[in-house]
Amino acid sequence: MLELAILGFLYDAPLHGYELRKRITALTGHVRPVAESTLYPAIKRLEKAGLLARTTQPGSVAAPRHVLILTEAGRRELRRRLAEPVQRDITDENRWFTVLAFLRHLDDAAAQAAVLRRRLAFLEEPASFFYDGDRPLGAEELEDPFRRGVLVVARATSRAELSWLRETIASLDG
Repeated sequence: MLELAILGFLYDAPLHGYELRKRITALTGHVRPVAESTLYPAIKRLEKAGLLARTTQPGSVAAPRHVLILTEAGRRELRRRLAEPVQRDITDENRWFTVLAFLRHLDDAAAQAAVLRRRLAFLEEPASFFYDGDRPLGAEELEDPFRRGVLVVARATSRAELSWLRETIASLDG
């Protein structure tokens, strides 16, 4: 997901590493902080693969800054990853939010809707965090107020997302 976020943010505009790290942290940092020891090796991998390039610009008051620019191959790779997310990108909420943050970069409304339909299908499957044998338990069946809280919050969030997904898919289908 780090590579997807790098490609996504650079799709909009060239950025230097510090600014890129700030933006990624704003998107995912509350659950997955981005350390320099993680970010810069990912940048080097993408650069080596020809997906981004580095230019040097004079610094305003300090040393020159390295600015990262997405190549045309990087733009194609971002669109490919968005159009064909792996199943974990659909089912893991944090990974899903990263996909969703950049889905606008797919130019085809039908391709966008197809990705949203995969998430919709996942959310429509009955699930719970707590079970009695193989049977999922509902919030009303739990005596533990904290576990009940987990289900109440998760279901409210899912209902809101389901509503948004259906509405957005309908608008994309046009």
